[in-house]
Amino acid sequence: MSSKTMIEAKNISKHFEGKIALSSLSFSIEQGEMVALIGPSGAGKTTLLNSIAGLVPIQNGELIIDSHPISAYKKGKIFAKKVGVIRQQFDLIGSIAVIHNVLAGRLAEWGVIKSLFSLLVPQEKEVALKALDRVGLSNKIHEITSTLSGGEQQRVAMARLMVQKPEVVLADEPVASLDPARAEDVLAMLIKIVSEQKQTLITSIHSVEYARKYFTRIIALKNGEILFDLPTEKVTDDLLRDLYRLKEQG
Repeated sequence: MSSKTMIEAKNISKHFEGKIALSSLSFSIEQGEMVALIGPSGAGKTTLLNSIAGLVPIQNGELIIDSHPISAYKKGKIFAKKVGVIRQQFDLIGSIAVIHNVLAGRLAEWGVIKSLFSLLVPQEKEVALKALDRVGLSNKIHEITSTLSGGEQQRVAMARLMVQKPEVVLADEPVASLDPARAEDVLAMLIKIVSEQKQTLITSIHSVEYARKYFTRIIALKNGEILFDLPTEKVTDDLLRDLYRLKEQG
């Protein structure tokens, strides 16, 4: 595995209407790492992912993606090759065929004209078919996306990411809306695909069980701060109790 640092945060902070969302976070993530973000609701997990995705500007500190400040990236082709996002809402267009949602992973490279033409005559169809075959949905290529189950739609979103081929995959509660059996299937598949493509994965996840089972490193956030950042095997039950303990009343 390469020792290249893909993400480095230096004292990054973010406030929303006076409320601290992220408070002076510092960490670095190497290429190929599988990192789980855990913590109570409102701890800052989604804000951190959105900051790395360039969707939420930080107010203080420095966020570096593959040796370059995030501010140095122009939105579009170059950044799309660095960072891709998958969410629990899937971010798919339900009214169009599966193949078009998968090929949306190519939009940053294609430009407007080719993208519009692809809605009429799918471009690079073999690329989409290969990705769908990898997630077990090659037989669904022409079906309307909204007719698929939640687990199938999340696999379409994974196929779209495979077509995009970002170096870093950010997954924001990717299995929260799925039942436990489908959640395990989707999470195991995501980990396998990311590993095969030597990508870096950062996932916010509510399930501590899944975090321990599938990820090699756990970063715990609480009140916008890092409570601990450890290899998974060093995360003790006492640390987890402290993470999820409510403030004493009185």
